[in-house]
Amino acid sequence: MPRITRQHIQQKLKNVHPKYYRIGGIILGILLVLIVIGGYIAYSKREAILKHELDKAVNTAKTKYHLDLKFGSAKFVGLSTVEFRDITIVPEGKDSLLKIQRFDVGVKIFPLIFGKVKLAEVILENGRLNLTNLNGVRNFDFLFKHSKTDSTETTKRSLADLANNLVNQVLYKIPDNLNLRNFLTTYISDSTRVKIWTQSAIIDGGKLTSNIRVNDTIGWHFNGDVHPGNKDINITMTADRGPVQIPFIPAKYKASVSFDSFTAKLTGATESGGETQINGSWAVHNLVINQPALASTDIVVPDASIDANVIIGEHYVALDSSSTIHLKKITAHPFVKYTVRPNKIYELKLNTNWLNAQDIFDSFPRGIFDALDGIQVAGKLNYKFNFALDTSNPDAVQFDSRLDRDGFRIVKYGKTDLTKLNNTFVYTPYEKGKAMTPREIGPDNPYYTPIDQIAPDLRNAVMTAEDPTFYKNNGFVEETIRKSIATDFKTKKFKRGGSTISMQLVKNAFLSREKTLARKIEETLIVWMIVNNNIMTKNRMLEVYFNIIEWGPDVYGIGEASRYYFGKTPAELTLGESIYLASIVPKPKAGLYYFEPDGSLRPNLVNYFNLIGKLMAGQYLTKFDTSNAYGFYTVRLKEAIRSRVARVDSAQANRLINAASQDDDNAGVTQYSAPRQEQTPAQPAAAPSKPTFLQRLFGKGDTTAKRIKQQLNDEEDQRIKNIDTAGKTRKQIRQEKRQIRDDVDAKRKALKAQGVL
Repeated sequence: MPRITRQHIQQKLKNVHPKYYRIGGIILGILLVLIVIGGYIAYSKREAILKHELDKAVNTAKTKYHLDLKFGSAKFVGLSTVEFRDITIVPEGKDSLLKIQRFDVGVKIFPLIFGKVKLAEVILENGRLNLTNLNGVRNFDFLFKHSKTDSTETTKRSLADLANNLVNQVLYKIPDNLNLRNFLTTYISDSTRVKIWTQSAIIDGGKLTSNIRVNDTIGWHFNGDVHPGNKDINITMTADRGPVQIPFIPAKYKASVSFDSFTAKLTGATESGGETQINGSWAVHNLVINQPALASTDIVVPDASIDANVIIGEHYVALDSSSTIHLKKITAHPFVKYTVRPNKIYELKLNTNWLNAQDIFDSFPRGIFDALDGIQVAGKLNYKFNFALDTSNPDAVQFDSRLDRDGFRIVKYGKTDLTKLNNTFVYTPYEKGKAMTPREIGPDNPYYTPIDQIAPDLRNAVMTAEDPTFYKNNGFVEETIRKSIATDFKTKKFKRGGSTISMQLVKNAFLSREKTLARKIEETLIVWMIVNNNIMTKNRMLEVYFNIIEWGPDVYGIGEASRYYFGKTPAELTLGESIYLASIVPKPKAGLYYFEPDGSLRPNLVNYFNLIGKLMAGQYLTKFDTSNAYGFYTVRLKEAIRSRVARVDSAQANRLINAASQDDDNAGVTQYSAPRQEQTPAQPAAAPSKPTFLQRLFGKGDTTAKRIKQQLNDEEDQRIKNIDTAGKTRKQIRQEKRQIRDDVDAKRKALKAQGVL
């Protein structure tokens, strides 16, 4: 192919006949004339066009949104600026919504030629936005009204297109120059009053400055660079004196949120291949959160940020795994995806990669892990979390949470010595923040009971109800948590628990009784450290557990409990007494109310006895008993304390039991498994009440026999997962799996024969 040079082009142009130049010139001239004529007509008719559009806007506001929209005056000033005066918006039959004395808007001519309205300059002076929400009536309800046609079209449109259009619309509405002065925004509800007065907000040459007063006392400032045309925005929020206090939150969420500074950046927004990608970052300095359900004290985050890559597809919104969370010395890569069609799917993944263990502990926000404060560790840790829930098939939910270690060890304990339970120690229980009588957990305490002096029936009954895989699990039963999520989602209720004996022990021995999310996470981490570092043996954990948990009002430890209820030592307890004591572990304050005035048990507990007894018999831990309900009819409360329940009828007892179950936090895992002789399948206590959110979150057990089938599946999964494959052939592994399945099937048949299934 011959090379085309400038000389070739020039030669070709010389060969063009002059008449073609004349024709081109004539066409260009005609176009220019038409543009001038059109511009003149548009310019001369612009006032009429403006009036027509304003009338149209007033009519639409009236008919579609029931708003009375008025303009004192509106006219063009210059070529492309419209000057409005005295704008008012009043919803029909409601409080006035908006008043603006002066509002000048200038648009850019070139984008307007292509049908895009890009603001060049905005001047707004002396305005007031009044939002009210009183007695369920809002004067801004129209913002949430959409026609059926619009909503139908929206659901069919690609989310990527909607996001791209929204980003462009927002950016186009940010003017190159802004001069806003004296704009007051008020929000008044039945419980909240907030006033935000923007004294000034100015954008000049891409520089944003502002001066805002909140409730007349707090000064806010938004400063930074704003270049909407380049999709480049960098804004920092600060306060005059001290931290920024966020309104609304205290009244609505009973919480307080403050920070010294907050920075938001938009670095790009593009659309390609049916996806819209938005890149940016957020950073906060000295964030302080106080919310009783999260933690009992302030949660302080000195510095945190996220570099976020948000991807919006046709049917989903995702935070890409290339995003990075920064928290002091550690980083993590989150992946969050929400799919809306055809089924709603929730996905969450988190991966820290290998990090220095000490960096992780040093990066914990202050106020959440008090017991681990000051701890020194060595080695590396890698946390991985994977969760996925397809709402059309919740039983297939994925849940995988693991903390891998490489050379991890504890060099020095901080505020709490996790080895203290291996020796004699003083245990001080707390009741609603008040310290109870301290107990010495050791041989010098006459009520202290070694594990081999606790009746085997009691050990087996409690493990049956609380944690049947205690001797085999690592402190957690992940499969049970996974199935709990599925069950809770399907029933829209919190029905299954997840606290193992290890977790209950840590909660009682090292942590407060406060039901907070921080305490639950701290409890989980301490259990992981104890089990994975072999800080305590399982026998010692079980022994301490029996000697410190609450069994009744100011009754702690099995030594006190067995004497309080029955006047016996723990070694003398019968099967019936053991099953009774197991039943009250989730609700110890209700223990006395299960008895009749004559000391016998109330009939509503007999089903629980039959359930636990049959499960124990299925594990060959006791004999099948169809006549005496596994000792139910032989249990008698100690005569000296029968008077305490003599005046309580059945209805009152049920109310007291339900009230106690709302307050206690000793609930078990409620699952089925077949570990060793000391372990048995679990079931919870009788007299169930509807659990609250906090009870479910912090371990309230399931109370229905219907869970047994699923619990058998839990056992099968857990035992197969725990097979030691080292040095075994595939055939041997398959044989072990087959044997496990046969064992579980045999249990199903035995329970079915006894009427449990």
